[in-house]
Amino acid sequence: MDYIKEIKRLRKKKNAVIMAHYYQCDEIQDIADYIGDSLALAQYAAKTDADIIVMCGVHFMGETAKILSPDKKVLVPDAEAGCSLADSCPADAFEAFIKDHPGHTVISYVNTTAAVKALTDVVVTSTNARKIVESFPEDEKIIFGPDYNLGNYINSVTGRNMLLWNGGCHVHERFSAEQILQLKRQYPDAKVLAHPECKRPVLLLADFVGSTAAILKYAAEADTKQFIVATESGILHQMRLQCPDKEFIPAPPSSPGCTCNECDFMRLNTLEKLYRCLRDETPEILVDEQVAQRAVKPILRMLELSK
Repeated sequence: MDYIKEIKRLRKKKNAVIMAHYYQCDEIQDIADYIGDSLALAQYAAKTDADIIVMCGVHFMGETAKILSPDKKVLVPDAEAGCSLADSCPADAFEAFIKDHPGHTVISYVNTTAAVKALTDVVVTSTNARKIVESFPEDEKIIFGPDYNLGNYINSVTGRNMLLWNGGCHVHERFSAEQILQLKRQYPDAKVLAHPECKRPVLLLADFVGSTAAILKYAAEADTKQFIVATESGILHQMRLQCPDKEFIPAPPSSPGCTCNECDFMRLNTLEKLYRCLRDETPEILVDEQVAQRAVKPILRMLELSK
């Protein structure tokens, strides 16, 4: 079957929009109507006039789209496409953590379940985390979760002392500073680009630290011709499309030879699953109405502060 042809036919027939994160496989990025990072996908989901949103990413992205567009049918190609970072912060444990530290403003990374967002005062992404944290008074007591590395990075660049939940992304935690140093010896002129979910030793080696969208923008605008990229390798597709004259080298993980710089969950989505998802209109993302009513407030606050 020609999946691409059938996906295009079903998309038009059903007035569906296909949204894809930068970490999706090349084929899904190429057929998507809109590609972006978590912030951009949330912004687009809030304003689309499509009847169906197909979120090619992971489960929490589908939840965010449903919360922002409750009147739309939101589908995901694979219901098992979860997120190790979101899984590292169970809602009941996070609620207990908040109760143990009263008087704190709660800032949650977008890589969380709807139930965790419902416990949150404002949501952030790696694109806007610094801006939103700095919008609060310097003496504001803040709980930041679930990504410890991102929270630690924001503390370091803002001078804040946020209380951090100890969660992490299984992809970004595996990047090795030693392996990057070895790669730098092989490519001495290459600049290192790193996502703030990476551990601090990797971030200290980086010439630029930023979200996937910011990394892409930096690479496009820089005069440098070689880059070592420390984030999920799906971003390399867009980098190579936008900058065909430049070389992008995926940063090696701590275990040479493995594909640990690919997110196992993101890669569960395939063209075949995308086709079946559109054909059958399942798996569908549903969010408990009471949870959604609480979770939408910190998401909308994020969107407002990101303008």
